[in-house]
This record gives sequence, structure tokens and C-alpha cells, in this order.
Amino acid sequence: MMLSNPETKYRPFSLGVDMRDRTWPDKVTTKAPRWLSTDLRDGNQALADPMDVDKKLMFFNLLVKTGLKEIEVGFPSASQTEFDFVRKLIEENLIPDDVTIQVLTQSREDLIKRSFEALRGAKKAIVHLYNATSPLFRRVVFDMDKPDVLALARKGMGLLVSEAAAQPATQWGFEYSPETFTATEPEFALEVCNAVIEVVQPTPERPLILNLPATVEVAGPHTYADQIEWFCRHVTKRDSVVISLHPHNDRGTGTAAAELALLAGADRIEGCLFGNGERTGNVDLITLALNLYTQGVSPELDFSNMREVVKTVEHCNNIPVHPRHPYAGELVFTAFSGSHQDAIKKGFAAHEKRNDSFWDMPYLPIDPADLGESYEAVIRVNSQSGKGGIAWILEQNQGLKLPRKFQVDFSRKVQDITDASAKELSGGDIWEAFQRAYYLTGPQGYELIEYEHAGPVRSDAKRTFTGRIIKDGVETSVVGHGNGLISSAVRGLNAHYDLGLEVIDYAEHALHKGTESQAVAYVECKSGDRTIFGVGIDHDVATASIKAVLSAANAL
Repeated sequence: MMLSNPETKYRPFSLGVDMRDRTWPDKVTTKAPRWLSTDLRDGNQALADPMDVDKKLMFFNLLVKTGLKEIEVGFPSASQTEFDFVRKLIEENLIPDDVTIQVLTQSREDLIKRSFEALRGAKKAIVHLYNATSPLFRRVVFDMDKPDVLALARKGMGLLVSEAAAQPATQWGFEYSPETFTATEPEFALEVCNAVIEVVQPTPERPLILNLPATVEVAGPHTYADQIEWFCRHVTKRDSVVISLHPHNDRGTGTAAAELALLAGADRIEGCLFGNGERTGNVDLITLALNLYTQGVSPELDFSNMREVVKTVEHCNNIPVHPRHPYAGELVFTAFSGSHQDAIKKGFAAHEKRNDSFWDMPYLPIDPADLGESYEAVIRVNSQSGKGGIAWILEQNQGLKLPRKFQVDFSRKVQDITDASAKELSGGDIWEAFQRAYYLTGPQGYELIEYEHAGPVRSDAKRTFTGRIIKDGVETSVVGHGNGLISSAVRGLNAHYDLGLEVIDYAEHALHKGTESQAVAYVECKSGDRTIFGVGIDHDVATASIKAVLSAANAL
């Protein structure tokens, strides 16, 4: 059971640095960091069923397609499958010239040699060495003191340098991680990294990557940012090192930690697509990249076909992407709430009227079309939905622009359906319900066969409507006189069938652009104390208006 006094068991994080003069809160990110995908290593080792070579190759190709230029492809000293995959990439020339592969190794001579063996013949490669540095790991896991940790880091990096020198045809890069950096005393983490810098002797042209991981999140994202800014201020040869981040998500703040630490001076971020990884996962590269995109900053990654990305990752990881996952989930652009739907509908209308390139849309921070998504999923209808959302679906799918009172009338009919079924209605379901509700299909009491409309051209002159109408299977000639087509038709119908119809509002528009488009007409009518709505669709707008009147008559 949870403790009523957790302070008796858990201690607040206390290894922070004094950063009262921090500058990162005033910074703004204006360009993308260097990205490294660790899906094929860190992500893979977190799977219940690790990927085989075929799945790893499929994932690798996806990463290349999305624009990743640095990809950690495995831990070749850990298993034969990992080793074989690295060899396959190199021997079959599957690595594009602008992509650098990376492998991870612990600071052990046999593992380092095995890693370099796996990379033999690569054009460009980064070897990533790590050892844990925090007090907990020094004391409990490895039984080492600080000098032992320093010696291990120096020895490992020295081996990297000598092994690389034995394969001069490859363009080598080195990366060092003080694992558990965030839980390490800042001064000691700095001491270890400076010792590694002494061994490698990096230059601005051949920099060393210093990866500072939040192996386990131990404090808030602001603390991580403080640690990164402090480190950037004090590390030697800052112009010759690349500060890399590797945030995990134990506190659920991996994205925030990465973004704040980027403001604090970091140059590079390691993570996985959709945040896969040990425990609660690595930071999500897709969320980070698209967060930048929505601020007008190019992430230099391409997620134009998000469904393909989701499908591939789900297949390779055998883990579903949550329907509410930022930017990628099935429901992230979907509004069921009536008030949200109404705001989105008005937003699209304003966007079309404004006719500029800027995206300014209620509830939608990114245009789904930029990710290859259709607008069909933006508004979906259930019992929580309102008139605006229903009208938007009809406008998007069928071209109908329902007048406001018409929206209210139809939304009540839809509400009856969703209340009865307790299920979501698809766009097809809504269109079918609309056609039934306004007698565009199915049994009809009144049907138009043909009509003529004649009279003087003067606007103040009486005109005559002559139509052939079928009522319940019986064909009848209907004649009416009025000052226009609709008024003469209504008078004729009222006189012949005693309907008592009165048209109080009328609207029309083309369903689509172009000369071949159909027209749609809407009428709002009164008959006694009843209000009735009708709609008609035809290639001829005049005929559409007569059909709309008959639609209202059918509603009686």
C-alpha cells in the first residue's frame, strides 16, 4: 500500500547544481538538433521479443526514409544476431553515404574489439562507450570507487582510439556516456568527461560526442536543464565536443527534459520513435520533431506518411501505438465533443475565407494533411457530438453547407440515432441518415415527374407553375400562380393537397466547383405550428428548389 508519509522511504533529489544565474529559460530553439535513433539498440533491447535481422532491416530503412542521419544499429558484442545485422548492413552496402551508423559497447576490452570487428569495412561509424558513474552504481552494482571509474573510462576510450587507428579506411567518431549522469555528482561527471577528452584529444573538425543521459529520471526537467547548462559552462574544449542528450521517461517528462536541456546548450538528442525503450521508454523523437515543426522550425525529419511510420513500427516492435499518442495516434486529431466540433468547423471556414498560408485552427496544433492524414477523422460523431460537427462531416464528404436552423434540425435526428445505438456514426452512416430524414432516398409521398414555369419576364408579374406530381402512386397535374417559381409551386401544392405550407427561409449553393456541379436547395417551412425542413439536389438549381419543397411536404 502507498505510504501516508512517503518521506520515510523516499528522499528528494539533492545532487542539483547552483544555477541561480541560469540562462536557458530565456532561450528559444530556432534550429533542429542532431538526431540519433536508438530504436535498433536501446529500443530493441526493451522488447519482449527482440527484432530479428529482417525486422531490424525494415526498421532501418524506415529510419533512413524519415531522414535520420545517425542511427545506433545495435550492440554487436551482445549477441550473434546483433553482430550479424551490422555485418549485413556493411557487406551488402545498405547504408547510404550520408548516414552514419553507431554501435554501443561497455568499457571492456573483449567487447570493444568485438564491436570494431563488426564495423570492419564501414565507411563511417561511431563507437559509443559507456560506464556508470553515480554513487548508487559505484557502491551497489560495481563496487568501485571514483578512481576505479575514472580508470575504466580512460582505458576504454584509449582502446577505442587504438582500435580505430588499426582501421584507417573508416571515418571514425567516438561517443562517451557517463551512464546515470543525472544521478552522479556534477563535479565527478565533469571530471570523468574531461579525462575522456584528454584521451581522445578531439578537435572542432573531429569532435567527441559526450552523451549525458537521464538513464533514470530522478528529478524534474528543469533540473536536467540546469545540469546540462552547468556542464556546458565547465567542460574543457567545449568547441570540440558535441553535447548529446539521452532522456528516459520515468517521470513522464522525457520530452520536456529534452526540450529544456536543448535550450540549456545541448547539440544532439538520442531517442526512439514513439518513445519505445526500457521501463517507460526513451524520449520520443517524433513528438520532439513535430513540436519543433509546429513552432515553424524545420526538424529536418520527414513524417509526411505517418500511417506508414505507425504501421512499420507496430509490426517491428509488436507494440501498438496508443490512439492518443501525440501527432500519430488514431484519435489525436478527432473531436467528439459538440463544442469542439463547432470550433473546428468555424476554424476551417475562417481559414478558407482568410486564404493565407498560416495554420490557425482551434484544437488542431498541426495540419493533419502535413502528416498525410485526411480530414475525415478530425470530427467523428457519437452521442456527445453537436450540430457543428455533423454539419462539417456533411460538408467535407458531400459538399453540403447546411443553414444553421437546418443543422439544429438534423442534429436532433442524429442524436436520436446515437442515443439509441450508443455507437459512433461513420460519415456514411450520417449521409444515409440525412437522405432518409429528408426523403432524398427511400419511400416518398410526393415525387416530381416534370414541371413548367411560365409567365412574363417582369419581376412584379405573376408566374405559373405547372407540374406533374406523384402522390402515393397517383399522378396528378398541379397548377399554381405566384411571383416566382417557389411561391407558385407552393401555392399549387397547397391548393391541390391542402398542405398549408409557407416557406419562411430559402438557401442554395453549388455542391462543388465547376460547371458540371449539382446544386442543392434548402427550405425552411411552416405548416400550422410545425416547422419543417426540406432539401433538394439536382443539376438544375430551379429543379433542386422544387425538390426541396416536396422534401418538406414529405416531412408532413
